[in-house]
Amino acid sequence: MLVLVLVLAVVGLLAIPVLAWSQIARVDDSPSGDRPADQPGTTFLMVGSDSREGLTKAEKKKLGTGSTAGQRTDTVMLMHIPPGGKPALISIPRDSYVSVPKHGRDKINAAYSFGGPELLVRTVEQNTGLRIDGYLEVGFGGFVNVIDALGGIEMCLPKAIKDRNSHLDLPEGCQELSGADALGYVRMRYADPKGDLGRVARQRQMLAAVAKKAAAPATVLNPIRYWRLWMASADALKLGEDTSAWEMAKLARAMTKVSGPDGYTLTVPIANPNLPTPVGSAVQWDRERALALFRDLARGDTSDLAKYTD
Repeated sequence: MLVLVLVLAVVGLLAIPVLAWSQIARVDDSPSGDRPADQPGTTFLMVGSDSREGLTKAEKKKLGTGSTAGQRTDTVMLMHIPPGGKPALISIPRDSYVSVPKHGRDKINAAYSFGGPELLVRTVEQNTGLRIDGYLEVGFGGFVNVIDALGGIEMCLPKAIKDRNSHLDLPEGCQELSGADALGYVRMRYADPKGDLGRVARQRQMLAAVAKKAAAPATVLNPIRYWRLWMASADALKLGEDTSAWEMAKLARAMTKVSGPDGYTLTVPIANPNLPTPVGSAVQWDRERALALFRDLARGDTSDLAKYTD
C-alpha cells in the first residue's frame, strides 16, 4: 500500500505540470530581421503587463488598477543564466528612455503598447545588444491568483506603508501578504521615496520570494497547494512561441538562487531618474555603465556584476 501511495504521488507530481504546460497561452515574441547573434547562456525577458483582462469592475476597484484601455508593461526584467557562474536578475525601469524601432525615442513600456511582445523584444535587443532566448508575461489578475494559490507570500517591511493609489495600508515588520496586497506592494511608487527605482527593487524581492516558496517542500508535498499553484500559473502566464519547458525549468531554478549568495539582483545603471523628455519625465540610463553590463552578459560573464548592483 505504501509503495502504491508513493507511485501515485510521483505520478501526480509529474502529471500536474504536464497538464498545466498544455494550457499555457503562447504569444508571438520573435522579431523578424537582424537580431543579435546567439550568445553564451540563456537570457529571458520577463514582463508584468498592466492588462486588466479577466478582472471584474469590483476586482479592479479592490486592486486599485483603474480601467486604463490598452496594455503597457508595468514591469520589465531580464534574467541571464550564464553557462557557468551566478544567474542575474536585472530590472529595466518601465520609464527608461530608449529608441523604439519605427517609433523614435520613447519610454520602454510604450513598445508593448505599440507592437506587443514582438516589438518589446526588438526594443530590448536593440538597446542592450542581448539576444532574448525566452519570453514570459503575466497580467495583474494572474499575479494575484498565483500569490493566493501559494497561500500568500511573506514580506518584511522596514516601515509601515499607507498609499491610497495602490490601496495599501500595511504595518511595519514581517507579514503574510495576500495576492491583492502583494500586487499593491510591487506596484507602489508614489509612497516610495525612491519612486520607480524603489519599486523595481521590491519587484525583484517579491519574485525571488515567490520562486522560493513555490519550490519549498510545503508547496510541493501539499497536493492541494501544488495543484492550485500549477493551475493558477497556467492561467496567468503567457510564453513566447519558442520558449520550451526545459528553458522554463532553467528559469525556475535560477529564480531560487538570485535572492541569495548564488545570484545577483540589480537595476540597469541609472544616470538620471527624472529626465525631462517630450513624453514626460523618464529614466535615463548611465549609458557607459549600462553598455558595460550588457557586454558582460553577452559574453556570459557574471563574475563581477557586484560593481553594477544597487
